[in-house]
Amino acid sequence: MKIENTKAQMRKGVLEYCILSVLKDEDAYVAEILATLKDAKMLVVEGTIYPLLTRLKNAGLLDYRWEESTSGPPRKYYNLTEKGKLFLTELTTTWNELKNAVNLVTTTKQSRNE
Repeated sequence: MKIENTKAQMRKGVLEYCILSVLKDEDAYVAEILATLKDAKMLVVEGTIYPLLTRLKNAGLLDYRWEESTSGPPRKYYNLTEKGKLFLTELTTTWNELKNAVNLVTTTKQSRNE
């Protein structure tokens, strides 16, 4: 079993949550979303993010608008819909529960041995 495959699957599993979180406070275009994810060490490429953004938009969680750019073609800015904000709130609760459960499971044995 290759560790890189497991690490990639773990990142992929939380990518949707991370993208919605990036958009919770302000609209962003793809290059900004990618930069934020890369700064956080989430290894993502454009070929991965576009289908995910389309899926989130088709699910009613995201919307977008076109905005002219002074340095090239118009940019598509994504934003959370009201449904997307509610979905993100639920994902945040689930993430916190999962994080706490994983921490409990992965640290319990160490705590008992001390």
